[in-house]
Amino acid sequence: MLQIAELTIDKVHKSYRNGEYTSRQLCEAYLERIKLFDQAGSKLNAIVIVSQTALEEADALDNYLKEHGELIGPLHGVPIIAKDQCDTAGLQTTYGNKLCKHIPTKDATLVKKLKDAGGIILAKSTMPDFAASYNSASSVSGETRNPYDLTRESGGSSAGTGAAIAANFGLIGIGEDTGGSIRVPASFCNLVGLRPTVGLISRDGLSPLLKPHDTPGPMARTVRDAALMLDCMVGYDPADPYTATALLAGPPRGCSYESNLTTERISKARIGVLNCMFGDDQNPECSSVNKVVRAALAKLQTSGTILVDIPDIPNLEEKLNFSATFLSRSRYDIDSFLTKHPHIKQSVETIFQTRSFHPALSLFEKIGPGIKTPYEDPQYAQRLEARDNLERQFIGIMAEYKLDAIVYPTVRIPPPTIEDVLGPRFYASFPTNTSIGSRTNMPALSMPAGFTDDTNLPVGMEMLGLPYQEQPLLELGFGVESLLNARKPPVFEG
Repeated sequence: MLQIAELTIDKVHKSYRNGEYTSRQLCEAYLERIKLFDQAGSKLNAIVIVSQTALEEADALDNYLKEHGELIGPLHGVPIIAKDQCDTAGLQTTYGNKLCKHIPTKDATLVKKLKDAGGIILAKSTMPDFAASYNSASSVSGETRNPYDLTRESGGSSAGTGAAIAANFGLIGIGEDTGGSIRVPASFCNLVGLRPTVGLISRDGLSPLLKPHDTPGPMARTVRDAALMLDCMVGYDPADPYTATALLAGPPRGCSYESNLTTERISKARIGVLNCMFGDDQNPECSSVNKVVRAALAKLQTSGTILVDIPDIPNLEEKLNFSATFLSRSRYDIDSFLTKHPHIKQSVETIFQTRSFHPALSLFEKIGPGIKTPYEDPQYAQRLEARDNLERQFIGIMAEYKLDAIVYPTVRIPPPTIEDVLGPRFYASFPTNTSIGSRTNMPALSMPAGFTDDTNLPVGMEMLGLPYQEQPLLELGFGVESLLNARKPPVFEG
């Protein structure tokens, strides 16, 4: 059988050119692995449906390479796992909700872009109903297991993509992030996960949770693969007016996000350490994460990185909580989307009243009976002002201390048990730091930092950059990856 563990885009393309194997053979190998470990064997439960046209698409790409002697695009023959939040023409889509199963007639814009670059949508991955959770619980698929410990969570809402890419079910994966839905599973599954600035990538054809904060992004095993994927996803799309901001972003003209990845930037970087967002060292779970992240930071210092301790930010938790607008407008955004899909014939009200969502989704429990439009919230304007003030405050910190990035643990604890997330433990809140990037609309990159000593579970380290500055953030990530070498594949038996 073809060895597919930890393959990269560069390795695959080299093998295609050398005739070592074909796109069809690679897709067949990934599909066989999904068959062995997703619903059988370890039963990761990361995949909701497999494409029935993937092998046909692979054949067409193989024929193109044979006839033209060149690849069709930068993702030629790359098998992709797509979060079930994305519309995929001819392939069942649910948005994680059992009442919303349908077969779209049109691809989401980003799916079309990836296909145009030569990518193959191999399968759709699990997600909680309407991405409304930091866990994986879904009325369609139940819970997704963590490939590093099958008793634990993979993290949400891009749960299946995280578990699948970590477990080598595909080469790269589509995630989507509103409050941390790319970065939490990236942290829990030992992956690179990028939340770009909102508007860099079109959301057309993706179900929303909170439109001003929703953004798709790449999930991969290496920074280079994430950058190559980002190159193919970005750009203006008339179907999503938010992407007008894509004109403000991007690498230097004529370059790509992937083109400047070296270790030079990390050796000269000034990184601010946000100590107030580390967990309590008296808590064993938090302490195990803190130890890994602080050891990673110490290793960066040996390469020349300058670490700057950022003074505690007064009332930061309160500011993050108050500036959240899920309960102000998520119902409105989801309903507006469903109204444009009359064949689904659902609304937040009917889904809530019929209890047609996973019972572990505490956020949807609040959204369901909540206000119908944001302007019914008398504090909506104050929340938006607080959000904008928070963005200015963090940009100001970077200016004051001349920082290239701000760093902290992605999540303050290791992956919790499935039993924990199904119970009351996290009903009120979840100990993630990902809301910083989401509220400030600053790009954030979660990187593998290492594994806990006691439980051998993955730990992620998040780096926060300036808006529209994904290029230098990815360069920093590449340097971190090169120095820490913290990615390692899970081992499980069939």
